[in-house]
Amino acid sequence: MSETWEAAAKLLRDAYTGGVVAPLRDYLDPVDVVGAYGVQEINTRFWEAQGRQIVGRKAGLTAKAVQKQLGVDQPDFGVLFDDMRVADGGVLPAGSCIQPKAEAEIAFILGTDLPSAETTADDVAAAVSSVHAAIEIVDSRIADWKITFADTVADNGSSAFFVLADEGRSLEGTDIYTAGMVMEVNGEIVSVGVGAAALGNPLNAAAWLASTLAARGEPLKAGDVLLAGALGPMVPLNPGDHVVARVGGIGTCSFTYAKG
Repeated sequence: MSETWEAAAKLLRDAYTGGVVAPLRDYLDPVDVVGAYGVQEINTRFWEAQGRQIVGRKAGLTAKAVQKQLGVDQPDFGVLFDDMRVADGGVLPAGSCIQPKAEAEIAFILGTDLPSAETTADDVAAAVSSVHAAIEIVDSRIADWKITFADTVADNGSSAFFVLADEGRSLEGTDIYTAGMVMEVNGEIVSVGVGAAALGNPLNAAAWLASTLAARGEPLKAGDVLLAGALGPMVPLNPGDHVVARVGGIGTCSFTYAKG
């Protein structure tokens, strides 16, 4: 680990309380995949040492619409910690985020481990214990969301919080490929999409994630939560917003981004 990675990691950690920072051009080339994940890893280990527990992973940038929004052309991943989960129907204090956006997703909870670096979509399907409607609240510690691929990866996939529907479904007999998604803010439709938006199928996104992590020696385990990526464009949040995600045939979840 280079001193440059360590400096970038600390800069991002401090931004959670100190406010946004400039893009990491002085620390990482915009396409430096190794360096970006190196910075993410430094902060993951730092936060684990602080007592945070890893409960899963998120695949990001799996929808072409979101890739276009952020000017990137490949997926990424980030770590989900226990304190990032917001209860279904719960409240997220506005002060918890800097410049948040919401996106609706399909999530999986694993019933068995996925140890192979050649994990297939069928392998994932066999390992899933339940599928859920989900909302990811993304955030960026980079000013004005002016991010490159390296910026978002280093910044834990621009992650912040997530909501899972309390009620999950069995994957068997559930059509996640054509499942339609509608996200509403304060009763108005703000984003629509479909399961196929996530790398052609959320199971493909999950297989990419499982294979990538296994190859890094960090395989997904039973009980892990997998966020399979946005099904439509992300939408900025404002204090007081009530957000509902409805995924056809799978479920509904919601939260309120509280004022104050």
